Amino acid sequence: MRASIFLVGLCFFRCAIALAADSAEAFNSVPTIISYKFTPSYYQSSNGNDALDVNIRANSDKHTIWLGEYRDHDGFHQSRAGYEYKLDLGFTRSVLSAQAASGGFLGGSITTEIGGDTFAILGFARTNLHDYYNLNFDPNDAITIGIGTRALPDTELSLFQVRDDRLGTGQQISHLLWRYKTADEQRLSIDGSYKAGLDRDYLKVNGYGLTLDYDYHQYFAKIGYDQYSNFSNNTLTRFSLGMRF
Repeated sequence: MRASIFLVGLCFFRCAIALAADSAEAFNSVPTIISYKFTPSYYQSSNGNDALDVNIRANSDKHTIWLGEYRDHDGFHQSRAGYEYKLDLGFTRSVLSAQAASGGFLGGSITTEIGGDTFAILGFARTNLHDYYNLNFDPNDAITIGIGTRALPDTELSLFQVRDDRLGTGQQISHLLWRYKTADEQRLSIDGSYKAGLDRDYLKVNGYGLTLDYDYHQYFAKIGYDQYSNFSNNTLTRFSLGMRF
């Protein structure tokens, strides 16, 4: 555990140095074209507290910013924003991210691939523990450990686990993710997951999840099923349709 955190910290230090250098060079370069991704989603909950979420992302080369708005039937709503920076150092490829949300939430993370076509996956995330409705359904304060490969034709396969390492809940979610490029500008993704840990009432739960994504040129669709979503007693079904432009 400590060795994993040390490796992630080392990668973060290298990323910080490279980010500073890249930012300095940006003043002398011409901005690249910005592409956008718009995703409206509907969350159907087993307790009747359905929700809507709208998200838009803007990407320019290594940089991504996003804005989102979440509202549920019971009246809870949260505005959120984030920034991601992709850093490719050859043998290591990292994504650094920062998030903020209404209600005072702040968070940050780094996820790193180490290797070539076959690689290790390491991640580390921290928040200020304010309320944040996580639409990825993984623990917010956690480490990520896994392996992956792109050695198969038109295929990316990864196995990783996200586990709480801060709050003593024992929450962990294991993912088996398969991405396959079916044709030019078409892609199919399947993410199967298994979760275990303490829920909000400190009772042990076990559940499964399955998410299917299909991209067709600039359009995409997603449907997902998640038991004990965010380690609550509710099962969520997610429906998303969107486009890139």
